[in-house]
Amino acid sequence: MKKYLPWILLAVFAVEVLVALRPKTESGFHTREFGKLPVLLNGRVQPLDSVARNSLLQIRSTQTVPLEEKKAWEFWKHPKKLTATAWLMEVMMRPELADGRRIFLIHHPDLLSELKLENKGVENSGLHYFSFNEIEPALDEIQKQGQRVNEIDAQLRKPFEKQVMKLHSGLILYRRLKNSLRPETSEDFARELEAFRQSVPPGVAAVKAQAAGKEYDKVAFERIIEFLGPYDMMARFAYPLIVPPSPADDSHDHWSNAGVSLMDTARTGELHPAMNYYAAMANAYRQGNPADFNLAVEEYRSWLNQRFVAELDKGKREFLYSSFQPFYRAMLIYLVAFLLGCASWFNWSEALRRSAFYLVVLAGIIHTAGLVSRMLLEGRPPVTNLYSSALFIGWGAVVLGLILERIYRDGIGTVVASSIGFVTQIIAHNLALGGDTMEMMRAVLDTNFWLATHVVVVTLGYASTFFAGFLAILYIIRGVFTRTLQAPTARALTRMVYGIVCFATLFSFVGTILGGIWADQSWGRFWGWDPKENGALIIVLWNVIILHARWGGLVRERGLMNMAVFGNIVTSFSWFGVNMLGIGLHSYGFMDAAFYWLMLFVTSQLLIIGLGLLPARFWASFKGAGNVLVRDASSLKPAGVPKPGSASAGV
Repeated sequence: MKKYLPWILLAVFAVEVLVALRPKTESGFHTREFGKLPVLLNGRVQPLDSVARNSLLQIRSTQTVPLEEKKAWEFWKHPKKLTATAWLMEVMMRPELADGRRIFLIHHPDLLSELKLENKGVENSGLHYFSFNEIEPALDEIQKQGQRVNEIDAQLRKPFEKQVMKLHSGLILYRRLKNSLRPETSEDFARELEAFRQSVPPGVAAVKAQAAGKEYDKVAFERIIEFLGPYDMMARFAYPLIVPPSPADDSHDHWSNAGVSLMDTARTGELHPAMNYYAAMANAYRQGNPADFNLAVEEYRSWLNQRFVAELDKGKREFLYSSFQPFYRAMLIYLVAFLLGCASWFNWSEALRRSAFYLVVLAGIIHTAGLVSRMLLEGRPPVTNLYSSALFIGWGAVVLGLILERIYRDGIGTVVASSIGFVTQIIAHNLALGGDTMEMMRAVLDTNFWLATHVVVVTLGYASTFFAGFLAILYIIRGVFTRTLQAPTARALTRMVYGIVCFATLFSFVGTILGGIWADQSWGRFWGWDPKENGALIIVLWNVIILHARWGGLVRERGLMNMAVFGNIVTSFSWFGVNMLGIGLHSYGFMDAAFYWLMLFVTSQLLIIGLGLLPARFWASFKGAGNVLVRDASSLKPAGVPKPGSASAGV
């Protein structure tokens, strides 16, 4: 059985992946097909499904809406959920139903008291969720508080004020979505549009006559004004641009929202075909008529296919990417591989080690597929923002880990690769809570050549430094708490850390130089002592210090490991910390919510360094015959390094 265990586990997870990729059939309303329809938002074409997912992340911090509640410990329950696209359809077409969904997250007790919401909503694991109907009586107070907090600098806001701003922003986004396809009070949008189209000629004539001070048709005047009022509001507040360029427009970039399109109808007298299709969808959905809804979606797709083939294709590809959730699946597999890899050290099971290795390979393939998909969807190299940098750092660490595992076959490369892969996926998930992770880039950064050279190379330097640091953590944890860090393993880990630090030094240095060249072309100077530039330089210098300390015999195995762990602190500050300063040309990635987690990470690394500095008698792997750690890795000791016991040798 042990012989086949790795293949069985690999097959189980591979089958799950294949099942997730299998095309799904829908009965009733074809929400998936609706979710694939392209729109323009945040400067890029994306499917309505992405609009829905990113909106829900900003409002509720999840991508689904539970229809039944369960406690966190009730893991055996699988309550029904509303997909993001299905939720968006309710918001746009049946807002009276969407208003009852509990999507607004409030967790600050003072805000709950301030808004008199203590006995409303539902509570789950200390988090409170409310529907729009439950919050509506407090809208005026939320608006007042939101305006007050908006005048406070984001970095100076207290937790209460941050919660107010999140709720205020979520409500604005929700109300914009409600008026993005049709006025939220409309009952029969298709009939309304036809009446509007017929009212345009006499109405426009009446408006012109009234403006000229002549006699005018008051009925026609009031009729068109009655239509234009809600449409003007839609033009100003609708969220995604759902109407593609008109057939007479040669450009594919001039998308508009529904309100702007309807206001243009008052000028041209022609209703955009897309509005007729959307109106048919809205009416069919409100009437509970799946056949007519699906027909309208299909007819609209056929119309788009005449001119907007690329946009349709992008919508389908991004929908598949979002539905498959490659990084979430990879994260779960990394976790299982990590547990199997750790278990292999305690019973020395080769089957467990191989199982962990095969699973990391599978997760790495999924991880790579996710990165390649993002690159194809964005038309960019793999690193464009903090979110994608977290994904790429994890990917780089996984590749390094798999290479080490193929060389040493002791589970170390697998465990470190899976742990970094898992942690970076969690970091990326939290960075995605802000919404769209494929947003348009700033003009100064909009250069694929430098994104593919400077950013990728320097990020590989981050990944390598982290990998060396996690290898060092593994050395310390195993040495202090277990007897599994025997002399051969200690020597192997030392060689790994030293080699990875050499790799990290090269990539960090080259990446920093390439960044200077890019800065010279973009901003007219090679170096400006910007905080991000300083952080990159500090990483290079710290890696050089590690190499010189080891080469010169100032540190031995444990000293090398402690310095490598401190490299995690240096790299995390350069990666995240400098962005939180709110100054410099690289502060575009500011994430104040991450400060707590950054400080927690730094504290954890200092505690591990403290363990590494414990006297040898406190290390479990120093106890017992035949299990004493080697004090120096002779295979790494270059000529001229002082021998153990000499006056110049380090500890």
